[in-house]
Amino acid sequence: MAPVAHVRSVVVDCPEPRELARFYAAVAGGTPEEESPDWVVLQVPGGPRLAFQRAPGLTPPEWPRSDRNAQQFHLDFDAGSTWEEIDAAQEKVLALGARVLDAEDREKKDFVVYADPAGHPFCLCRIEQG
Repeated sequence: MAPVAHVRSVVVDCPEPRELARFYAAVAGGTPEEESPDWVVLQVPGGPRLAFQRAPGLTPPEWPRSDRNAQQFHLDFDAGSTWEEIDAAQEKVLALGARVLDAEDREKKDFVVYADPAGHPFCLCRIEQG
């Protein structure tokens, strides 16, 4: 079946678009382009276009998931094929302002869950070799 349309952007609500765009540029690459103080776009090299939209009253999702304030979406990043590479990536995202939400059973799950500076969950995932 032919698509009706093609994805243009994944839009993320946040209190400070410029700061969150810089965070994800440091994680995934690219240069944020500020179209206004309320809207910043990041074209991830070889990946999606992320847009960050000001939402002053944003309440971050709760972790673990809850019915009261569900996460609605999250981003997954391939960060390496070994846990040493994931650990190195973790050091970098923590230095950028992320925080660990769930690192339990990572060997079983092959990912670790973090919150970005605005509180949105994202994962650093281990790439399966095979």
